[in-house]
Amino acid sequence: MNEDIRKLEPTALWNYFCDINAIPRPSKKEEKIIAFIKKFGESLGLPTRVDEAGNVIISKPATQGYENRQPIVLQSHLDMVHQKNSDTSFDFATQGIEMYLAEEDWVKAKGTTLGADNGIGVAAILSLLSAQDIPHPAFEALFTIDEETGMTGALSLQPNVLHGHILLNLDTEDDDELTIGCAGGIDVTATGNYREVELKSGKSFQLFVKGLTGGHSGVDIHLGRANANKIMNRILWEVSQQINIRIHRIDGGSLRNAIPRESTAVLVVEAELEKSLRNKIEQITKTIQDENRTTDPNIQIEMKETDAVSHGMSEDFQKNILNSLYACPNGIYRMSAEMEGLVQTSNNLAKVSIGQGSFSIQCLTRSSNDTEKMDLAQSIEACFALSGADTEFSSGYPGWKPKPDSEIVQLMQKEYKNLFNKEAHVHAIHAGLECGIIGTHYPDMQMISFGPNIYGAHSPDERVQISSVQKFWKYLLAVLKQIPEKQS
Repeated sequence: MNEDIRKLEPTALWNYFCDINAIPRPSKKEEKIIAFIKKFGESLGLPTRVDEAGNVIISKPATQGYENRQPIVLQSHLDMVHQKNSDTSFDFATQGIEMYLAEEDWVKAKGTTLGADNGIGVAAILSLLSAQDIPHPAFEALFTIDEETGMTGALSLQPNVLHGHILLNLDTEDDDELTIGCAGGIDVTATGNYREVELKSGKSFQLFVKGLTGGHSGVDIHLGRANANKIMNRILWEVSQQINIRIHRIDGGSLRNAIPRESTAVLVVEAELEKSLRNKIEQITKTIQDENRTTDPNIQIEMKETDAVSHGMSEDFQKNILNSLYACPNGIYRMSAEMEGLVQTSNNLAKVSIGQGSFSIQCLTRSSNDTEKMDLAQSIEACFALSGADTEFSSGYPGWKPKPDSEIVQLMQKEYKNLFNKEAHVHAIHAGLECGIIGTHYPDMQMISFGPNIYGAHSPDERVQISSVQKFWKYLLAVLKQIPEKQS
């Protein structure tokens, strides 16, 4: 399958994309891809260094005639989100991504995330590093690590390491957009222990919520897609109001920055109540499917008998944790009053793990307003305090304040109009971009983000549009030619 993709134009970019997708590169386990990028830079005879965090920086001098242009930084992240469908057998630790041409203009992966986020950006930079016939100013290629699960690479970047005046981040996922601002975020994790009780009788059942659309918990949060953790909790809460069930465990979601697509629970009910339980779940299923028929048309809610379990949650804890999960905010919290259509603050109830006497609830709270971000995080803390949880805030990162009048924004707007005869959409994004963090280290650096059409990021539906990659590449090369001269 990859051989067909290697023949696509621009061939250098697609070949490098195939090369890096053959390398396992999950967040926090980027050793192999770091080694590959380091060897790549050294093989070209270019100054190459790896900092203490694992970020790789490769420097390339200006081509002839561009020596007096402002130096720039081209930046993408090396890690990718690892998600797969439940019926897909795949080992992200050892296997390369299995790509294929889908329809006539798309590249996808078989049952997993594709890694176009941000592999296409990485491949574009590698193409520029190796090219001998592309005009460009002096640039530093900055490849950061761990963008998807904490942005620790960007956070660890030291001042005075980079010398560029302009940063081009290649991590936007719509080819008609120029991103000039982003939200900050913080992980909110509530943990605790509870008393299990012995369940001496009853039948055990496993409940499944699956088939949800999912997606990026920032970029896609405004689309109103269903959250498997919220649906599972709603089912359990409503059932428990009428039928005496005991919950053994709940497991839902996988990544903090992905809208949860699946959840499972194991519960126990007296045998004579099985019919009532099935009828109630059938009723709730119809309601949930009807409510979400547009955003999540493939929702499935199933129940099947399973091996008997001997212990479950105490009655008090079960009531409290279901109430806390029901009350936990999810989705849009507030829209921006300054920028029309921009989500200002949101929360993703990302992962629920409850069983064997302990629990962990993980949320990712985002906002372009740092004080409002913390206010929402604290409300989540208060919510789970009602279930006896201890809450930790971690991996916080700042937002990126838009500067629409900056020289690079004006230049790229003009060049987009010249090339494509229409206006680019200049906007801020409700997701974390490393620009916000890098800007704290380099406050005078102008920054902008752009890229090709990548849809379904952070889910196995991820796909990248071939014609859009060609458009993005053409635009990138044109922008490099227009980088302004150094200021005297």
